[in-house]
Amino acid sequence: MSQDQQVKAQGGILEGGNPSEYDPKNPVVLFIIQVWLLFASPKQHPNQAINANIVYPRVIAEVIGGILLGPSVLGRVPGFTNAIFPAESIPVLSLAANLGLILFLFLIGLEVDLRLLISNWKVALSVGVAGLALPFGLGLAIAYGLYHQFREEAGLADVDFGTYILFVGVAMGITAFPVLCRILSELNLLQTQVGVIVLSAGVGNDVVGWILLALCVALVNSGAGLTALWILLVCVGYVLFLVYAVRPAFLWILNRTGSLQHGPTQSILGLTILMVLASSFFTSIIGVHAIFGAFLIGLICPHNKGFAIKVAEKIEDLVTVLLLPLYFALSGLSTNLGLLDSGITWAYVIGVIAVAFFGKVIGGTLAARLTKLVWRESFTIGVLMSCKGLVELIVLNIGYQARILSQRTFTIFVVMALVTTFATTPLVSFLYPPWYQKKLAAWKRGDIDWEGNTKQTPDESIAEDATLAQSKDPGVEVRKLLVCLGLDSLPSLFTFVTLLGYDQAQPPQPRTHPSRTTDDKKPATKNSSEVTDFSPLHNRPLEVHGLRLLELTERLSSVMQESEIAEWSSRDPVVNVLHTFGQLNNVAVSGEVQFVAEGAYPDVIGERAQHHESDFILLPWSKSGSVSEITTLGAPELEQSVFHNSAYNQLVTKLLASAPCDTAVFVNNGFGGLPKEASQGLSLIPTSLSPRADEFSRTPALDRSHHIFVPFFGGSDDRLAVRFAMRLAKNPNVTATILLMSHAATYQNADVEAPANQDKIINSEPQEAATNSDNEQAFFYSVKDSLPDQMQSRVVFDDFNAPQTLPNVVERAAKETKTSSPSAANLIIVGRNSLQSKRAEQADDVTQALGKCAKAMISADVTASVLVIQSSRELRHRRSTRHFDPLKPSKHRA
Repeated sequence: MSQDQQVKAQGGILEGGNPSEYDPKNPVVLFIIQVWLLFASPKQHPNQAINANIVYPRVIAEVIGGILLGPSVLGRVPGFTNAIFPAESIPVLSLAANLGLILFLFLIGLEVDLRLLISNWKVALSVGVAGLALPFGLGLAIAYGLYHQFREEAGLADVDFGTYILFVGVAMGITAFPVLCRILSELNLLQTQVGVIVLSAGVGNDVVGWILLALCVALVNSGAGLTALWILLVCVGYVLFLVYAVRPAFLWILNRTGSLQHGPTQSILGLTILMVLASSFFTSIIGVHAIFGAFLIGLICPHNKGFAIKVAEKIEDLVTVLLLPLYFALSGLSTNLGLLDSGITWAYVIGVIAVAFFGKVIGGTLAARLTKLVWRESFTIGVLMSCKGLVELIVLNIGYQARILSQRTFTIFVVMALVTTFATTPLVSFLYPPWYQKKLAAWKRGDIDWEGNTKQTPDESIAEDATLAQSKDPGVEVRKLLVCLGLDSLPSLFTFVTLLGYDQAQPPQPRTHPSRTTDDKKPATKNSSEVTDFSPLHNRPLEVHGLRLLELTERLSSVMQESEIAEWSSRDPVVNVLHTFGQLNNVAVSGEVQFVAEGAYPDVIGERAQHHESDFILLPWSKSGSVSEITTLGAPELEQSVFHNSAYNQLVTKLLASAPCDTAVFVNNGFGGLPKEASQGLSLIPTSLSPRADEFSRTPALDRSHHIFVPFFGGSDDRLAVRFAMRLAKNPNVTATILLMSHAATYQNADVEAPANQDKIINSEPQEAATNSDNEQAFFYSVKDSLPDQMQSRVVFDDFNAPQTLPNVVERAAKETKTSSPSAANLIIVGRNSLQSKRAEQADDVTQALGKCAKAMISADVTASVLVIQSSRELRHRRSTRHFDPLKPSKHRA
């Protein structure tokens, strides 16, 4: 046997084999090494942060990683390129990268919802056309210099000037719609007016840009103008075929298999991918790039009932995590910064950046201004439209592969794409920060003037304290309640709403069959007493708005869910359960779903509370100890971790620090559901074969009573806690104990500091002194005196005469909850700032979030839920003392 016919050693490195040596019969070894190196660049997160204010998309890190591995840096090391990226291995790497590109363009097509473009076509047309026309025109001007300066370089095809300027115009005018969606999501702008306008214009800009690019590629690939015309006509016919033949047939299959209603099965997903590959094959063989076929299949996929979102969820991770980064890393490998070696070249670099950036900004800004937006909003839209990102890199690679661009001009445009993409987020954060969004929203509502000055209103506390003694209703008035919905908190929330809405409940009225209402067998008129129990919405004293917050991740499907939020809210099961509850209990309810980043939860809750003019926010403490609704059963140690997630504790603290109205945080322990003890440990799962399966069924509770305990130390929070307890006590199933704390002994606890006088602020914080002063006693006894007769037997006001260290108060609370019925759902209501710690800045996260008194109640063995209340008056006092107003920034930012 000759040496050439010998079988290659199979021992690998054990027989001295070199794993970096390329083997055409087994290319996977070197391919894995190349992937390792490409993934070693700093891109482990979807958005990289240089600091808190500068965030850049992952595509930038991927391209920079490729540049570092390419001829610009490591490629200059002798032997590195030949060893790691030999020329014969690039086709394998390119094959995987282009497959990822095809699937990604399909995902982009899924992300583009043409319904958004149709519903906002006027503003999309103005901003999109101006944002594309001006940079396109300026690109034609600079293309003249680029064409004549670099057309003699090696590797270029014989491209006429018309085709060249068309390509440069597209490269200057196109907007990166996928990156744009992620930037809007990161900055919480998707549901704002700015976000809707940018998305609408971005959809139109993207579609037109891809059409022009397809035209450009067709012109390059055709040998004559007549061939290019035939290519375009075939493309038009193919689009019509997809829209009027393929899409109806695809919809029929989806309805027939139930995939439209329940999500794609494996067979349907396989059929969809086959359609993508077939369409890519067709557009490629007719002389247009394969990505256009994939993009068209994404466009015709239905968005009804979340089908497009569910398809994206199935394939996005493999594409965006593995395949697509290879494509952009290859862009970096093709970029050679060493070619930018002359003054004229750098002059064109600066010129291309200026044309691409200012053309988009000026065009988008002027068009947005014509839609009657303020200048700052208009500039924000212009900057967002200048984002290039990965779509620009795809365009440039197509131009490079078609030999429209040389390696030098390709590098010039890559630098432009990196600079414009990198600059978008910090510029938008500077032009449209959260404080300005709040100020602009308040100005548009008419709450403030343009200078940020609010209307002067008298101190509500004076009016409340002066009239409380004359009032016959000591309960707090809650007309518009905002509740944060979650799967684990629905039972307790429904219990609260039932208690708050008790005074509007009406007994059911007997009904008569419609055929027997009148002699002529017509339904009764509006004046008939038969319909008087249907209270109109505007007469109902309690309105409840449910807000379900879901975490917005880096996934494409998550961004698509956010852009289709209205349809998603109508399908959400938790929101629909809330609607059903409202209909059954005669409560006016509404609900919505919001996809937001975890750190933005407090801001979104406050913004939605202001939008709905809510006067009370109810936030259930998460049973998982995080913003996620996912809980793990059978792990008792997780009960302790519920309060040891510092990130979640800080979110609650941030919400309470910025809440626009009265706010309560609810820590559940069997209020409207099973107590903690009932859910701990392992339990049997009943089956039809279980000998005692009937014991697992639960009969309705005969005892629906609730006992409320309120320790009253004083201050705005405690006064609100007492009045909220009085509101709940209107229900005849509720009993309550209001305990007045005396001043002398309250501060025997060494960690609690008594205020020297009523006006001092403890630890530089505006906390109303928790004392038995005349004002606090007057409030306590005025509530007691105004108690209605029907509540006298159920509500007890008492003075606590025992030594009032905090442990004694907790012991009294435990005794109160134990003396009630064992099956009763007990509740302890405390003010957040009831007690002020001497070492507040050193307190743990739970104490900072809920207060010292609430922390003591939660830590103790008290069989009751805890409701921590913060008054908005207390919060306004804090802000006025700190000279802070979120709607009115400091003068150096104005």
